[in-house]
Amino acid sequence: MKYLSILASALLATAPVYGQSGESCRTAPDPTLQKPELYAGYDCVNLLDSTAVTVQPTGSGSFAVCKIVKVMNTRGAVANRILKYDYDPLTAHAEFHRVTIYKANGDVINLDITQQQDYAAPARAIYWGARQIMMEVGRLDPGDIIDYQIDKKGFTYALLAAGTGDDESRFIPPMRGQFYDIVPFWATEPTVRKVYKVNIPMEKEMQFQFYQGECTSSMRYEDGRKAYTFVSTDIMPTKREPNMVDLFDAAPKLMMSSTPRWQDKSLWFNKVNEDYGSFDAIPEAQKKVDELIRGKKTEMEKIAVLTHWVADNIRYSGISMGKGEGYTLHNLKMNYTDRAGVCKDIAGTLIAFLRMAGFEAYPAMTMAGSRVESIPADHFNHCVAVVKLSSGTYMPLDPTWVPFCRELWSSAEQQQNYLPGVPEGSDLCLTPVSAPENHYIRIKADNRLDAKGTLTGQFTITAEGQSDSNIRRIFTTGWQSQWQAALESQLLAVSPKARLISVDYGKDPKNYQAAPIKMTFRYEIPGYALPGEGEMLFKPMVMNNLYNQVKSYLRINTDLEERRYGFKDACSRLVELDETIQLPAGYQLAGDGKEDSAQSSAADFEGSLRQDGNKVVLHQKLALKKRVYEAGDWDGFRSAVNAHKSFGDYIVIKR
Repeated sequence: MKYLSILASALLATAPVYGQSGESCRTAPDPTLQKPELYAGYDCVNLLDSTAVTVQPTGSGSFAVCKIVKVMNTRGAVANRILKYDYDPLTAHAEFHRVTIYKANGDVINLDITQQQDYAAPARAIYWGARQIMMEVGRLDPGDIIDYQIDKKGFTYALLAAGTGDDESRFIPPMRGQFYDIVPFWATEPTVRKVYKVNIPMEKEMQFQFYQGECTSSMRYEDGRKAYTFVSTDIMPTKREPNMVDLFDAAPKLMMSSTPRWQDKSLWFNKVNEDYGSFDAIPEAQKKVDELIRGKKTEMEKIAVLTHWVADNIRYSGISMGKGEGYTLHNLKMNYTDRAGVCKDIAGTLIAFLRMAGFEAYPAMTMAGSRVESIPADHFNHCVAVVKLSSGTYMPLDPTWVPFCRELWSSAEQQQNYLPGVPEGSDLCLTPVSAPENHYIRIKADNRLDAKGTLTGQFTITAEGQSDSNIRRIFTTGWQSQWQAALESQLLAVSPKARLISVDYGKDPKNYQAAPIKMTFRYEIPGYALPGEGEMLFKPMVMNNLYNQVKSYLRINTDLEERRYGFKDACSRLVELDETIQLPAGYQLAGDGKEDSAQSSAADFEGSLRQDGNKVVLHQKLALKKRVYEAGDWDGFRSAVNAHKSFGDYIVIKR
């Protein structure tokens, strides 16, 4: 067919970009024709995905990003009619170098690249001036092949900018002379061939590791420089599992860096912010700090009040400040005046507050969502703080993730890597697992069922940590007029016939620092029990959709028998559910009741259902011990959660 020779020409045209030394591209048969069954059902196939990087002594890189994509059906045609590429103008420049369409009928169309568009990229909450380049390809048909190259200059991630416009210094990374890259080697579409090649000055040293898979790798000397090449072929899309860990933790990836150790990055991160004066005190902020810590006697009381004030009073909203972006934290004067910023601004404000209160405090980089490897490639997306305690140990604090939360470090970030920027230098650290009892939710119900099936009674709910924050959110972020409707919705989830009689809020629910939340509900639910011939059926109320938003584990599909990859829950958690139901006269629990238990390194469970006099008594205790689990934890987690769920079945009582 015509496009076999077209494809061969296309691959030959890109051979200097992606080919290893001595590699032949004389023939390039179309694998979608050789093995059509392998690619059936896919919208498009990447015949080539190649990136070639030339690194300068400054660490700046010139990237040639080449892709050859075959359209397989009309969905693929629509998806590829416009090509887009994101970049940050503060640190890079990108443009289409060429775009050629090889039509299935043999026509060849070279698009006019002067028609490419460069426009502001969509943004939400963070407005740092990110941009996209776009080429409109136009109508495509199944069998068409798109062959394009994008040229980019700069460095990969938006770190620290030194200017805009034609200033070449903006392409130099903040840690001058250092180069790193993080290269996913997985694909969302079948990829016949993926290549990453980096060419660096002879005097530079580079360490690398390929994780969670295999590739062909080499290092060669080319024209007085070192050339590292990594090739993978016949890549099929990773089959995702529900609630699985991030693909960076499961799928093939390449990590490389010229920085020898994490300690080097830690020392640099410390110095760049101290030199900039990110945490310099200002009188108006000092006055606020003195006010906040007045009367506080212990170091933890002072740390807590400062962390909570910053968390609750600095709005998350980021605009570009030019040089202040990336690794350099904005100074206190800007942050305290604007009362707005992104994670680094909120963390920077807390660091300055802690220093004004007499503490040693520093910034730290972390990665929310996936792990950071030992290769010091900067896989970070979030900024937090560390404070030095009187014991000499550093404690991490995250004011961005704990607004109106009783924690100082969000346990939604447990088992997460972070790198403190401390003057003595630090290796990569890991936040510990938070014990389940730090995030308990306890519901204790006392109910009465009458002969007509009406349930009346009360339940008390108490919670701490992340569970507390979830339940309390309507009080700390909503209007008082919304409270009643929000609380009634909990009972309506149990039964649309439910009627809330009263709520005892306990201590002021808006004051989250005062004590763990505790509320008591009184209610009536007509027709709660379903009638039968001489019997009634009903579910335990505490197991019937009551505050399920806290029970994130219920959103994990435990029908899966096996897992290939690790999986995540929102947080470690302890769930204790107790209920007594007084039965109508003459009714008895059908059967002998129930008892079950399960223990493992991932989760523990104990539960029982029995009759005690004229009452049915339910007891449950489920302890989920981690936030991030290994695939090998699945059996233990699944057994405990399924045992817990089984107590939510209908209870049958008979006369």
